[in-house]
Amino acid sequence: MNEVLLFTPKQELDALDNLEGFITMCRERLTVFGADLAFDAHIWDVTKECARKGQGTKRERITFCTLTTAGTKCPEPMSSAFRSFAQAYIRYMQGMRPVVGLGFRMAALRALEAALTENGAERSPVKADTGIFNRAAQLLHARFSEGAAYRIGIQLQMVADFLATNRLTVVPLRWHNSIKRPAGGTRVGKEFDEQRASKLPSPRALEVLPKVFRLAVAPADILVSSIAAILCSAPDRINEVLTLPVDCEVNLAGAYGIRWWPAKEADPMVKWVIPSMSSVVQEALGKIRKETDAARKVASWYEANPTRMYLPANLERLRDHELLSMQEVGKVLWGRKFANGSPHTWCKENSIPLEKQGRIWFAPFAQVESVVLAMLPSNFPLLEPDKKLKYSEALCVVQRNLFHRKKATYVPVIEPIVIQHINDGLGARSEHGTQSIFDSLGFTDDTEKPIRMTTHQFRHYLNTLAQAGGLSQLDIAKWSGRRDIRQNEAYDHVSADEMVQRIRNVIGDEERMFGPLASIPKNTLIPRDEFARLKIPTAHTTDFGFCVHDYSMVPCQHHRDCISCEEHVCIKGDEAKWAKLHTHLKEAQKLLADAEEAVQKGYIGGDRWMEHHQLTTERLYQLCEILDNPDVPVGAVIQLSGLQIPPQISQAEEQPLALTPPSSVEEMNITPSLDLLRNLLRD
Repeated sequence: MNEVLLFTPKQELDALDNLEGFITMCRERLTVFGADLAFDAHIWDVTKECARKGQGTKRERITFCTLTTAGTKCPEPMSSAFRSFAQAYIRYMQGMRPVVGLGFRMAALRALEAALTENGAERSPVKADTGIFNRAAQLLHARFSEGAAYRIGIQLQMVADFLATNRLTVVPLRWHNSIKRPAGGTRVGKEFDEQRASKLPSPRALEVLPKVFRLAVAPADILVSSIAAILCSAPDRINEVLTLPVDCEVNLAGAYGIRWWPAKEADPMVKWVIPSMSSVVQEALGKIRKETDAARKVASWYEANPTRMYLPANLERLRDHELLSMQEVGKVLWGRKFANGSPHTWCKENSIPLEKQGRIWFAPFAQVESVVLAMLPSNFPLLEPDKKLKYSEALCVVQRNLFHRKKATYVPVIEPIVIQHINDGLGARSEHGTQSIFDSLGFTDDTEKPIRMTTHQFRHYLNTLAQAGGLSQLDIAKWSGRRDIRQNEAYDHVSADEMVQRIRNVIGDEERMFGPLASIPKNTLIPRDEFARLKIPTAHTTDFGFCVHDYSMVPCQHHRDCISCEEHVCIKGDEAKWAKLHTHLKEAQKLLADAEEAVQKGYIGGDRWMEHHQLTTERLYQLCEILDNPDVPVGAVIQLSGLQIPPQISQAEEQPLALTPPSSVEEMNITPSLDLLRNLLRD
């Protein structure tokens, strides 16, 4: 159990003394990352404390290096004046505010160190001031993407707050993150198209993936394509698939689902598979089980015999031998297929003493057994400690090197399927020579380049389909295993054209639309889809729904008073816009009460404001009532009718000028209209 201590600075000491006291406390008294942590080393191995799901035996390390050398083969350590503070801060904050990924926190410290040591200076963090933090923010903005720079800037602000609160700087410090949050919500333009393309799988990849699923023959290709098929059935995270138990299926009358453990603190659930994908998922799980049964058998052996090496039944006789020939070593390790010199090389690489009898080399059985047992996963027998999932009960466990295209697969050694295996299989490193499932079958994209996908693109793709199909935000969040519906926004890549088409599709459908456009005029002689294109040429998002006004004809004549406009539509199911509507209704009711009070007091113009707020409140109330009505289906398009101010061109077309004289004196105007004067002057 890690011991968490709260650092309390002494008011009478200066900043440098407080800094030294903080570092000493973190070095000598804290146990975060282990009591035996080599605190002064510039690389910490924190695999045990910060192991990530789906990464298998990959080591997790924290490298206290400079900003410019981070991620390189030879990272340069931070300056000694800053490194001790960075190490103390990371250890302290991991105890107070633990996170799984420390990348952003470390990037903020590296940027601060770079700003402090710029131009050859080597300064302690006590010299940090607003200018230093502004420079660090500039370095982040220049080095990272907008989104990453903003999030790292938040961590940089936390460092500034920590230094200020604990009086660790010479001058008073008050700094806020100056990196702007990336603007969201845009659905048009080159930027949106590029973002959409990076987040969603390409049409070509989606086209050939089913073919790969059917044609795959190699075990690695079968496993990758089957896992991809599961990811196509529901918006899952890859580590959730990789930590499924072998008996994850739920079969009920008329329903098929998978037992699911969401990765980000949502409650465990049975995620039901849509009927059109249930047979695909069942087939995919069957293929995975077939390819991984041997590995689970090996895992079960080691659970029952933790000190003995697994041997196939046909080689069990070798257990009583003191010495194994190189041929026997090869069969024990890799079965039948291995290169002649591989056993000899393997023994030398693992420092196993060899004995030559005549022309044959032998290795001690005990030494071979010891090396093989050491090759088992470090966390064996548990693949997922949080779930208490054993390797023998896991779905995604294989014999070691099964995913390697050139190395032989070990028989007595197992490993979990990790994210890197799947990413490589989907083409993450095709350009660097690592063969993907598409490469092995000869599939390329439309430009003859290797097809590349990522596991997270499936999640973005299915969320976008759900958004386009009108699924409610709550249902999308539950389907995706999220606790907060606000996170849906990052996965919504529906384009403006698709939004417009969605509104067009419901015009004239009284079951899916409410308002004037629910009924097509009876005297129309054009097809319904053409009528929709005429009425809805374009659309853009608003705080409450979508504006379908045609700006190519005339600017907005309501001055963003969307609620009073007939060219504004809302779609049921968008929880964020629903909340804004209810908030706006409360504000409108308050403004109406103020206007009524002004009328009672005799304020000039108060009656006009009261009429306006009465109309706004009434329309908001009607709209909220429709949205809250359970009989209105999710995805319904709602348009309120009311006074419409048509564009001037439409007025000219619909109301041609008439020169009929007035029927009475009362109808005559003393001053003729400008239109009448123009017509009188015509030839």
